[in-house]
Amino acid sequence: MKGLKTWIIVTAILLFCISAVSAFSVSSVSIDPSGSLVPGTPVTVSFKIENSGVFPSGNDLQFYTDLESPKWTYTIIVNGVENARPAVGGRTLTITGFELSYKAADTVAVRATLEGKAPTVTETSDKTIIRIQEIGSNGVAITTTKVEKTAQVINTVEVANAIAARDADLQTFRTHIDEKSVLDIDTSEAEAKYNDAKQKIDSARARPSSQYAEAMTDLTAAQASITEGEKALDKAWAENEVAAAQIPINNVDGVIAWFKGNQSTANDQQLPAIVTKREVAVSYISAATDQIASGEYTQARSKAQEAYSKGNESYNDALARQKVLTSGWTFPSLPAIPGGIFIVLGVIVVILVAVGIVIYRKRSRWDELG
Repeated sequence: MKGLKTWIIVTAILLFCISAVSAFSVSSVSIDPSGSLVPGTPVTVSFKIENSGVFPSGNDLQFYTDLESPKWTYTIIVNGVENARPAVGGRTLTITGFELSYKAADTVAVRATLEGKAPTVTETSDKTIIRIQEIGSNGVAITTTKVEKTAQVINTVEVANAIAARDADLQTFRTHIDEKSVLDIDTSEAEAKYNDAKQKIDSARARPSSQYAEAMTDLTAAQASITEGEKALDKAWAENEVAAAQIPINNVDGVIAWFKGNQSTANDQQLPAIVTKREVAVSYISAATDQIASGEYTQARSKAQEAYSKGNESYNDALARQKVLTSGWTFPSLPAIPGGIFIVLGVIVVILVAVGIVIYRKRSRWDELG
């Protein structure tokens, strides 16, 4: 018996709670214009609320908007009979539960229209166009029944500033392309990215203010193309430096081949130092190539310049040594020739003897004449 009483009490509480909660639904919400809004734009919102149960008389139906100069007009419809209410202003409109509380068998609906203007904003942000919610007798919103529609209200200065910023970035990119083109660096990929960025910026500039999100998407894509283009330009520059560094290495390879192709110079004492410098230059180029593959273009250019310097040093040393070896007999090279010093001394003695004989004969002739 005690259990039965408990069950009856619980059931009564549940029935009370069920009857205290409304079951309204919002349909046919229309916002004109749709999409992003510019401050000051007239906005019209139309919607209808239908209640399929008894609305708690102690609760309220509350409407709210961020629109400026709002005007609300609404009609309560009971079993098809319309009862228009006077238009009211203010950001918040409240319909008491008493106005909506009828018998369970009755059909109750609210048809409303809101007119206002998009608010002024210091920065682009989402604003509430319409919020519909039930407020309990304790003054707390019942979130399970809340319906809210928002729209992005734009600060047009932001779009103009963003377009100007991308224009400046594009002009800087153009300057970089032209500078590298003069240096015979491949700019084809950078040119393609430049054209894509320009097209995106032009697209953003041509869009109406209501397409703020689309314009910003265009500008974001433009910035991405500029960034990718700068990277492509930087890569091409690094590759150009590596190609330039390969030239003195190829040149010294030709001279080294000459050394090794001649029996008299194949084991020249200065050749190992020349080859060592050449190998260091090659290792620098290898490092630069790896850095390009890793996207480290600045480091790759630096390493390629080191390769060029070391390769050029090797080439100049090789040329200087080759010139010495192919310029004929010179005193500095005589010690390398077995017996060379004695040949020179012999030549000098012969010349001195000949000069002495000439002088002797002249003096003897003068004596005979004297």
